[in-house]
Amino acid sequence: MERVITYCRVSTDEQANQGYSLRDQKDKLEKYCTAHEYTVAAHYEEDYSAKTFDRPEFKKLIAFIKRNKGLITKLIFIRWDRFSRNITDALLVIRELSSYGVTCVSIDQPLDLSIPENKLLLLIYLGSPEIENDRRSINTTMGVRRAMKEGRWCNHAPYGYKYSRDEGNKPILVRDGYKADLIVEAFELFASGNYDKQTIRKMLVPKGMTLSRA
Repeated sequence: MERVITYCRVSTDEQANQGYSLRDQKDKLEKYCTAHEYTVAAHYEEDYSAKTFDRPEFKKLIAFIKRNKGLITKLIFIRWDRFSRNITDALLVIRELSSYGVTCVSIDQPLDLSIPENKLLLLIYLGSPEIENDRRSINTTMGVRRAMKEGRWCNHAPYGYKYSRDEGNKPILVRDGYKADLIVEAFELFASGNYDKQTIRKMLVPKGMTLSRA
């Protein structure tokens, strides 16, 4: 009977928005292993991004395989995007696992990598999630730039300001009372040319300014 490792992964947004569940993945993996008469030597699961393999549980998984070299034959997961969302890193890890005698097996997207043509399918399975991540990152960046062009602040409100809503219910920055008065005073003192920044900070701390030296 073959000894295998099962692996489940979600990221927070996937579990919340796309319906992934560690429990559901584990149940499906257990049924698969039972049907194929595999012995599950170890199971690992984590809530972590698959952009890299710098994941706590995956590191433990690799260490387990190294300690039991020659005893584990397969690493089994649900889909290739559970394994990785980075083509370059994924191919390196697949090669490393192969050197330990371990084959990667996706239940929903099975591939026999001994068949050369299947390597093209592997690139598609690994590349699609990476492209999705890249597109999401670009859309987020564009959204932030668009918001800034519209005059909206996209980070934490700076000292002297606070968030509010305009007539269209969009978030805007407004003056934060006495803190804003202190910021005005600080700029006026600095503009006089008679004080440096740290001297001004020390002058305004007794008045209630809570900015650190940094």
